[in-house]
Amino acid sequence: MLFCSEKFLVFFTIVFIAYWALPWPRVRVWLLLGASFYFYASWNKWLALIICVSTAMDYFIARGMEAWESTRGRRLLLVISLVANLGLLVYFKYANFFLHSLEETLHSVGGTASLPVLRVILPIGISFYTFEAINYTVDVYRRRAPAERNLAHFMLFITFFPHLVAGPIVRARDFLPQIRRPKRWDWLRMQVGVQFLLMGMFKKVAIADRMALFADPVFANPGAYGSGAIWIAVVAYALQIYCDFSGYTDMALGAAHMLGYKLAQNFNMPYLSVNISEFWRRWHISLSTWLRDYLFIPLGGSQGVACPHCQRTRTNRNLMITMTLGGLWHGASWTFVGWGVLHGFYLIGHRYFRDFAKTRPRLDGLLQTMPGTGLRVAATLFCVCLGWIFFRAATFTAAGSMIFRFLVPHAGLSLPLPAVGFWYTVGCVALCHALAQSGLWRKWSPRLPAPVLGFGYATALTLALVLAPDSGKAFIYFQF
Repeated sequence: MLFCSEKFLVFFTIVFIAYWALPWPRVRVWLLLGASFYFYASWNKWLALIICVSTAMDYFIARGMEAWESTRGRRLLLVISLVANLGLLVYFKYANFFLHSLEETLHSVGGTASLPVLRVILPIGISFYTFEAINYTVDVYRRRAPAERNLAHFMLFITFFPHLVAGPIVRARDFLPQIRRPKRWDWLRMQVGVQFLLMGMFKKVAIADRMALFADPVFANPGAYGSGAIWIAVVAYALQIYCDFSGYTDMALGAAHMLGYKLAQNFNMPYLSVNISEFWRRWHISLSTWLRDYLFIPLGGSQGVACPHCQRTRTNRNLMITMTLGGLWHGASWTFVGWGVLHGFYLIGHRYFRDFAKTRPRLDGLLQTMPGTGLRVAATLFCVCLGWIFFRAATFTAAGSMIFRFLVPHAGLSLPLPAVGFWYTVGCVALCHALAQSGLWRKWSPRLPAPVLGFGYATALTLALVLAPDSGKAFIYFQF
């Protein structure tokens, strides 16, 4: 049930009207719980049942951890929860990948083994709700959050349909208190919700889906296209994945606001980042902070060793492990692992360059100037776009061919579509970023009359419907 489909519009309208028509908070919770189950079951009812069973298991395990005083017993319950959640994730998402990789490895050394292929359906969004369950049980184990005593509240935390299939990854200590908080109709909040919904829809159908028309043919056969087409395809994919994922997040935030809930911000204009560390503080914020809190820091983070050289080595190791696993989280393919490893090297390289620049005041001063900042933004965006090639390519061979033509001029086919539409889109995105980054939009928007704002919303909706390609695409992050 895609957010930008008529089916979802009808579904959300019914839920929205019924939700605010009901005066009883407890009944509202059960309404959202039933709606969330229907939302997921409309795709596959058996996998929706699996989510409910695993969620109930985590609920009882957390209650047990809170009641059990023995550290060893609490640790055992935590291990059971982690094994169960990660076991489901590995089985559904990675089992065939690991079996296929093992088979290829055996063949490469002369083996003749033929391993079975499991007939499994990948549950949409399994990586997201698995991480949400893990953050809850770990926080209860660490005594950072109390165990939720209401099963319906806990199940709503996991299955709340706006964030169920593609995030943002919600923290239990942020969401569970909102369920108990009284919900009252607020016109201003409804306006914010509608703004997010329209903005997300425009990003998805008017930008992301149109950019796919430029990116998909080139990524399907990179060896046939010239360097100019390769550059346009890479930039188009960078815009596609950003507007697709942030568009979904905006629609999730909007739907949640209209139901009286607030989800965490997941993007903050990441392509304006001045270095790769800042990029990860702006891109997929809920994932990067999850990886920091539940993987990087438990591994040792960047603290704890007296020897500076040993500390740097340990930090680099932890960064590489975190980003490699973060890459694997995105998909069962070695290209995703390669993308994660590349970003691990980016982060390590940035730390070395930052320390190098700090010891050279003149260089550091130049980098802080406006031209220096522009250069840093351009260099960061170039590195990110280079990484997107691994993220999008089906194989390392295809990625290598594309990178070679990306860096070395080659002749070849031109784009099958006129490039003018691409440049108009790039200009539109650049203008919107400039207005937001400069603070002009925040300054002007409250002063605009209501009819002007209404006309702007109507225009955005009309453009989204007019510019949408004939064949819409599912959200990219549904596969994760």
